[in-house]
Amino acid sequence: MYWQFQVPALPDGTHVVYGLAGIVVAAVVVAKLSKRPNLDAIPTVGSSTWLGSWWAGIQFSTRAADVLQDGYKKHKGTPFKVANGYHWRVIVSGPQLVEDVRKASKDELSFIEAANDTMNLEYTLGHDTLHNPYHIPIVRLQLTRNLGILCLDIRDEIVTAFEETLDLRGNEWKSVPALQTVQKVVSRASNRIFVGLPLGRNPDWMDLNVQFSVDVIKRGVLIGRFPKVLAPLVVRFMTSVPGSVRRAMNHLGPIIEERRKHLDEYGKDWADKPNDFLSWLMDNPEGSKSSIKDLTLRILFVTFAAIHTSSNSFTQALYDLAANPQYIQPLREEVESIIEKDGWSKGALAKMHKVDSFLKESQRVEGMACVGMLRKAMQNFTFSDGTVLPKGTLVAIASQATYLDNEVYDNAEAFDPFRFANMRDEDGDGAKHSLVSPNLEYFAFGQGIHACPGRFFAAIELKSMLAHVVLSYDVKLEDNATRPQSLRSGIHIAAHPTARVMFRKRAH
Repeated sequence: MYWQFQVPALPDGTHVVYGLAGIVVAAVVVAKLSKRPNLDAIPTVGSSTWLGSWWAGIQFSTRAADVLQDGYKKHKGTPFKVANGYHWRVIVSGPQLVEDVRKASKDELSFIEAANDTMNLEYTLGHDTLHNPYHIPIVRLQLTRNLGILCLDIRDEIVTAFEETLDLRGNEWKSVPALQTVQKVVSRASNRIFVGLPLGRNPDWMDLNVQFSVDVIKRGVLIGRFPKVLAPLVVRFMTSVPGSVRRAMNHLGPIIEERRKHLDEYGKDWADKPNDFLSWLMDNPEGSKSSIKDLTLRILFVTFAAIHTSSNSFTQALYDLAANPQYIQPLREEVESIIEKDGWSKGALAKMHKVDSFLKESQRVEGMACVGMLRKAMQNFTFSDGTVLPKGTLVAIASQATYLDNEVYDNAEAFDPFRFANMRDEDGDGAKHSLVSPNLEYFAFGQGIHACPGRFFAAIELKSMLAHVVLSYDVKLEDNATRPQSLRSGIHIAAHPTARVMFRKRAH
């Protein structure tokens, strides 16, 4: 998974931290720079001196896409490095090096440690949640296996959430804030599966989930402005995430206690037992012994991942749809023809190749980051070309530069919504070109053992949302508006947070 963010305002008390830290930051940064892994053998894009690289790192925070594109053109298929603050980040591209990263074990190249280094997740999501992630196999196995059964629940919540959130009257057009609208729908659809009803529709729970996702990003970024040695001090001045956890425990605590009473009395099976993620967590041998706080943090973790990624992805797709209304009709015709034959089901969604392609192309052109597959070397790692990555080095794939390469994708800079549907028709290999299928030229859901475990759930949710929108609504941008531009900060790409989209009930 990847993270977007907007530069946060400082929370109360943080200016005190800056004051206390100011005296020591420069010395710590110099020390860090002097102890960085030796990467002299890997070419540099930007200055390679420690002071110059520090300044190049500042520039990278505002011009990352340009820097990476320049590096890709000069070093395509071979590693290069860029400065990012007081870290080097090694960037690779090309099928062979991507395959090297894909095949590496977590003891060689770790996604979790890289994510923690860049977003300080152990300080926002909790140490045990990050380093004992027993919830991840539950996402990968039980959630995925239950999608056929839960597909109608997901659709029901999407239909209800759009209807209540949009609140359209008659046949009039209505302008709505795109990202906020999508966040509400994604939050409700996801929580229908994570905690069930009625909590999944509780307004305070919904607000908490969305705000928690924003706070995790903001606080992680803010902590990252300081050297690691100061992180525990910085965290002491941050109250929003712990407050959100306590607030979430107030909601989940009584539900967990009631379900535990049923587990003690009836075992793992009882009449009307909820088939949701919370139940699967509590059935797990480790989850059965976990505290209410631990279970709450794991629920917040999966809702954070779902809301953060799916909301950004669908908002980008909604902007593409509203900016290109000529594609609504072919999408609508595909959905109608399949639903007429197969109804709403997981199998029906799998046949919606144009819907799938539209979402995948939107991610290709406007994803969540200009790099992918971020990893941290847990030991010295040797690529197949002989390049050695020293222990402690961060490495990533030049994903956006790959997506914009005309040798990889025809007319790569153009938004071609049915690009991948046409590829299916041309080579007859449908699975290869689907939204959830990782390959060496598409990295949205990661690769290898670190491929996103929830990607099948995300695909069901996103495709159900797009199918419902084209079937039920007309969509367009406001008069004289152009496709909203994404916000970019460092490697991160975020859907425009305030742009609006026009909806009206579909005229039959």
